Amino acid sequence: MRDFLPISREDMKSRGWEQVDFAYVIGDAYVDHSSFGPAIISRILEANGYKVGIISQPDWKDDESINVFGRPRLGFLVSSGNMDSMVNHYSVSKKRRQTDAYTPGGVIGKRPDHATVVYCNLIRHTYKDVPIIIGGIEASLRRLAHYDYWSDSLKRSILLDSQADLLAYGMGERSIVEIADALSSGIAVKDITFVDGTVYKTKSLESVYDAEFLPTYEDLKADKLNYARSFYTQYCNTDPFSGKRLVEQYGDRYVVQNPPAKPLSQSEMDRIYSLPYMRTYHPSYEALGGVPAISEIKFSLTSCRGCFGGCSFCALTFHQGRIIQSRSHESLLVEAEQMTHDPEFKGYIHDVGGPSANFRYPSCEKQLEKGVCKNRQCLFPKPCPNLKVDHSDYLELLRKMRKIPKVKKVFIRSGIRFDYVMADKKDTFIHELCQHHVSGQLKVAPEHVSDKVLALMGKPSNDVYRAFIEKYKKVNDKLGMKQFVVPYLMSSHPGSSLKEAVELAEYLRDIGYMPEQVQDFYPTPSTISTCMYYTGVDPRNMQPVYVTHNPHEKAMQRALIQYRNPANYELVREALIRAGRDDLIGFGPKCLIFPRKIAPKKPDGAPVKKGGGYKKNTPPAKKGKKR
Repeated sequence: MRDFLPISREDMKSRGWEQVDFAYVIGDAYVDHSSFGPAIISRILEANGYKVGIISQPDWKDDESINVFGRPRLGFLVSSGNMDSMVNHYSVSKKRRQTDAYTPGGVIGKRPDHATVVYCNLIRHTYKDVPIIIGGIEASLRRLAHYDYWSDSLKRSILLDSQADLLAYGMGERSIVEIADALSSGIAVKDITFVDGTVYKTKSLESVYDAEFLPTYEDLKADKLNYARSFYTQYCNTDPFSGKRLVEQYGDRYVVQNPPAKPLSQSEMDRIYSLPYMRTYHPSYEALGGVPAISEIKFSLTSCRGCFGGCSFCALTFHQGRIIQSRSHESLLVEAEQMTHDPEFKGYIHDVGGPSANFRYPSCEKQLEKGVCKNRQCLFPKPCPNLKVDHSDYLELLRKMRKIPKVKKVFIRSGIRFDYVMADKKDTFIHELCQHHVSGQLKVAPEHVSDKVLALMGKPSNDVYRAFIEKYKKVNDKLGMKQFVVPYLMSSHPGSSLKEAVELAEYLRDIGYMPEQVQDFYPTPSTISTCMYYTGVDPRNMQPVYVTHNPHEKAMQRALIQYRNPANYELVREALIRAGRDDLIGFGPKCLIFPRKIAPKKPDGAPVKKGGGYKKNTPPAKKGKKR
């Protein structure tokens, strides 16, 4: 019978268990849905015969909070949740967020900062010798020395600070079963050094014969350029077929990163998504208002994982990898049909996608044998000659989805790669996209318009985006549909000075669009862009990169994107003057803002009485017309 996994000793006893094999400590509320990493890991372990109990959002100030199930037979698993705990808690300006979508009722503060470290230290305080295995996005992206934006410092591998025994990085389905089998067979956790997709610590390298040595932690702290070189070595070893074992030294200890786990086959992906998820949050949260995050994914389908897009500011290369793994049509159609029986289903499938919705297979034939190219991207700066551009499988999947009884509309909301669309010689995909899968507005991510900044972002040049917009408009016109593009834009990315920010503002002026929201560049761990932010160089070529760390300049760059907002007037004016572009302050059609209000005077020089003059930022009325 399908049911949630135990969350209490009573639940455990009702299953006839005297002890769990693994107690899984997570920073999120317990949501048993395949879009949540802890749900996948716990269900895979269950499918392989292991007993898992969930300890969700324990009180980290109380030792008893992790004793829900007593001592687990094999060990503790720890994850901060679906999001990095620091990103979950703080905006890019380091201000505390007001809500947490992964907590019942959206309440903030139910997990600690650096949750993985805090939970592990809480466990270790009580259980000195029980194995602790950490994983999830927070651990995965901090597996080696990394820049921590919130403390503005270089931190050690999270494996050391957390006192955990083993770290499973990436998606973890393969490695967690190997780890569990090894522990169950009686192998000590310190001897589990052979599992791909894991990181371990050791005082001896006697058994490590094929590793590449990174600079020591002391060397990394001594010179930021050493960190840039080290980071790029890590970046070039994220492929499961060509990636090498890496070693980072900390005094008399070593942290060893094994090569990434191999990608899952389609049948393995299908099996993972067919496990008996309850597809919602635990009923104990109902009285608290439920878990807000479920609304975004309840009627969405994950069709693929991985991304060969290679954006510099994205950590997917380090976490899911560049090789696309996808589910079969049959697997997805079964899940979609199940959705239609949910009482809350209104006929709309919100998304069928992944990191990039229109990627369904590896970008070229050789990847599943030889891996991805180390020093070459599939789409940047131009599509690789070996790139296989084919939307036919995705189109066929979407057509089948549209035919499911009770399904009124199938949307694509996870985003498409417009440069991949433009590389397709056929227009079939963009035609069907516009006709069937857009809800009035298509969200795409050009991120910027300056080719200088785009090159550092790993994004295609602006002319590719402009060509896509033109094609999108032509297709919609042909269909007689009024649909628009909502571009995601980023301010203050490395390489963007006020000059490039003004260039972006001028583009928005020309298309008559002002974004409601702007994303400041957020230096999260393990991205090329974060490495640029910290070191001031592009790790790919070690060339200097302009980086602003000044909060005021960041505010000006952000304000320029929303230059029409009256609240941003002073910031925009200052930015234009600093950039030497005060020609954009005036009444001309190309100006971004009007001049400041100047107190008018009578011909004799006397000031006009209160109420005279023009409204702030309002141009003079034309003769014979009302203002």
